[in-house]
Amino acid sequence: MTSRRFVSTLAALSLLIVSASALVEAPAGAAPGATVVKKVQRSIHRTDLNIKSKAMGTSVPVTVLSPGGSAPRGTLYMLDGADAGTKVSDWITKGGAAQFFAGRNVNVVLPAGGGGSFYTNWIRKDSKLGKPQWETFLTEELPPVIAAQFGSNGRNAVMGLSMGGQSAFALAARHPELYNGVASLSGCPPVSGPANEAYVRTTVAKSGGDASNMWGAPGSPRWRAHDPSLHLDALRGKAIYLSAGSGAIGPADLTQKRDPKDGPEDAQIAAGSALEAAAYRCSLEFAAQLSSAGIQFTPGFRLIGTHNWVYWKQDLPNAWAVLAPSIA
Repeated sequence: MTSRRFVSTLAALSLLIVSASALVEAPAGAAPGATVVKKVQRSIHRTDLNIKSKAMGTSVPVTVLSPGGSAPRGTLYMLDGADAGTKVSDWITKGGAAQFFAGRNVNVVLPAGGGGSFYTNWIRKDSKLGKPQWETFLTEELPPVIAAQFGSNGRNAVMGLSMGGQSAFALAARHPELYNGVASLSGCPPVSGPANEAYVRTTVAKSGGDASNMWGAPGSPRWRAHDPSLHLDALRGKAIYLSAGSGAIGPADLTQKRDPKDGPEDAQIAAGSALEAAAYRCSLEFAAQLSSAGIQFTPGFRLIGTHNWVYWKQDLPNAWAVLAPSIA
């Protein structure tokens, strides 16, 4: 090969390498179908993002708690219950997450606006809740954004309370390659059977939606596909934490200040007791299923406790102790 041909070949090869690099490189914070459209630094460790999602067809508020810098670290996704805040996660406004995770080497991701949705992909448009596509957003669109903005070691865990507890286990079972740990606080992971299906339908109806627009007719393939008790092998080897209270009323229930707008105090306590008793039954059922399958998990069942943030704040350190090693 002559020197002129060698130089020409080298130049063409260099151009090819540059072109290939342009194809794989993306701006910080960009991901297929998701773009950060607003970023507000609330404190040293808290960042509020507004992420435009192609799947959701709207912008989603997401709070991230991070120690700062872009060093690779694990990521914990935390899901709200059925009454999720529309602008900021309840874990921030009610659960004390910012205080608890201060100084911990983890990215904590807290999406808002998931009320009544079960953080799943709906099959039909609902007159009240629209057609959420949370599963796509959480598993495909959001992780690359977090990695680009805050750094990631590729290890993730997901946890949720109440409705979000079911969602956490459904996501972990459907995407076992994405999550190394999963936790439910006062949730009902299995959705098969009359009692468990009624729990789902009642939860969605409380937000004005129809669960048939979410997963279709009772017992249909999509209901079974989102029941982690039917896909237990996908959870094998993961860090698992499962907690709920019996529904028995404790001192914390009687001394807690309650918002009068939510109704009489005794009615609020009674409702919290009934909700937690149902979650307790369902969580124990799921625990038995895990045990029968030989899948290890850490139980956090309490003899006292209602469906209340007082108890979820107590559960958070225990859940984190189980999940932390899985994403370190």
